[in-house]
Amino acid sequence: MGQEERITAARFWSIINILDPSMDDYLYIYDLQNDLYCISPRALERFMIPRSQFHDVSGTCSQFVYPPDVKALQEDLEKIFNNEKSVHDIEYRWLDREGNPVWINCKGQVTHDEQGRPEFLVGCINEIGRKQRADNTSGAMRETSLQRELERYAKERLDGYILRVGIDNFKEINENRGIDYGDMILRKTAECIEETLEPGQKFYRIVADEFIVLDVTEGHGDREAVQLYKKIRGVIDYFIAENHYEVFYTISGGVMAFSKVKNHAYGNLMKLSEFALNEAKNRGKNQHYIYDLEDYKKFLYRRKLIKTLRQAVNNQCEGFEAYFQPIVNISGKKLIGAETLLRFYDQEMGVIPPTEFIPLLEESGLIIPVGRWVLEQAVAACSRIQEKIPGFRVSVNLSYIQVLKSKVLSVILDLVRQYDLAPGSLMIELTESGFLESNENFISFCQELRRNGILLALDDFGTGYSNFHYLYNLNPDTIKIDRSFTAMALQNPNEYNLLQHMVAMTHSINLKLCIEGVETDQELQKISKMDPDYIQGYYFGKPCPYEQFLEDHVRAGELLELK
Repeated sequence: MGQEERITAARFWSIINILDPSMDDYLYIYDLQNDLYCISPRALERFMIPRSQFHDVSGTCSQFVYPPDVKALQEDLEKIFNNEKSVHDIEYRWLDREGNPVWINCKGQVTHDEQGRPEFLVGCINEIGRKQRADNTSGAMRETSLQRELERYAKERLDGYILRVGIDNFKEINENRGIDYGDMILRKTAECIEETLEPGQKFYRIVADEFIVLDVTEGHGDREAVQLYKKIRGVIDYFIAENHYEVFYTISGGVMAFSKVKNHAYGNLMKLSEFALNEAKNRGKNQHYIYDLEDYKKFLYRRKLIKTLRQAVNNQCEGFEAYFQPIVNISGKKLIGAETLLRFYDQEMGVIPPTEFIPLLEESGLIIPVGRWVLEQAVAACSRIQEKIPGFRVSVNLSYIQVLKSKVLSVILDLVRQYDLAPGSLMIELTESGFLESNENFISFCQELRRNGILLALDDFGTGYSNFHYLYNLNPDTIKIDRSFTAMALQNPNEYNLLQHMVAMTHSINLKLCIEGVETDQELQKISKMDPDYIQGYYFGKPCPYEQFLEDHVRAGELLELK
């Protein structure tokens, strides 16, 4: 670099250093005649620019300009060199430090020397997709400003808390009352938050209906955050009452004290505060939740388990297994059927209890393909066992998700035809509490089962709502008494009498009754006095895989041994 170039570069660098601290964008000066480019040093933190000053601009640009956009940039610069244009205004992509393309707008003005030749291109670069620093709807600062603030404090010892506030059911507010009404709610919420703030506290609008209050006061934590949440809610309630409830909404709050978090990186803080707010909403809304590490670990476990279950389903239900538990006719102690139960094992996570994975299957909708798989396992097993025990039947639990959100009736009827099962060979078990809100489609489903010779059982009767109108609406063949009810009846005389009355009532309307959870000879003798129709429990056999079920119970066409 010659003396003149060094002076020019020093002058450029001095100008950039003076202006850079006062700008959000990246200032640049391009000496066209000496092919020298200078840019704000901050750009190196964001993009794959090798140096803040460099020559051979056209060649060096290929290191940080997104390859498909290099040609368009070079063509535009060529027009500037040829004095065909004096304004540079082009949108294209640069590569960030991770190599991801980022859209930028590069603007500049060309200056000319005394001979009229292009001399300098001076301008600035801004990210087109960069988030706004302030929100004009609510009047709050935006997430970009929050990020800068937290990153500044993270270099020091961070104390205080984040309170993340969300408007409950905001989507429904917008849908039912319109966007303008929703914007009004956002403004009023922001005003109510701002009204409660103390010196040193700042608030930001994050996404849609969410705000964050940042308090980095030493010694402040959960208690102060909860107090602030209640104060904000009180101001909002006052605003609602003052307007005679023409406007009504609630807020939830997620509290996260910095002292409870080791990693103060911005992304981690946002992730954990979002978890805290979601927990408040999941627990009923219009309340607060304080971040707890153990709860977060459970959340991560559930998320990992859902991912594992989805992978298993996509791999032909690998890891799932159908287990079978004997159902015995009480009068002759004869095996008459088996209930099909679902089990799941993963090499990394081990054996997962049904109480953990079945609710997740239902929440995720995976119960539909898994339920179809279980049905086929059960029907296939029944068909094979009937070769030795002609009257054998199998029962399968059905989720309300399967009934209401899939064509499970067609699946059942197709399987029965495919395996040529006689009427009465398959019983569908429905859990009482799952079908509390019975509708016409569900009633029709039950009627079609009966019309096609499929038996119906109402499972866990007595543990849920025990509304006897189900017996009329669903017209089941069998009522099943859950183990928890059985255990209470065996220990409490009043519960025992109640169970006796339930047995009598069931028989009076020509239904069958199966009592689950019989585990000892003493329990069997006591339950037998009630005269139920069927017994199920560990006394006759624990749930087991199909081959073990055959070995233990089916070989002679009857129970081989009372376990």
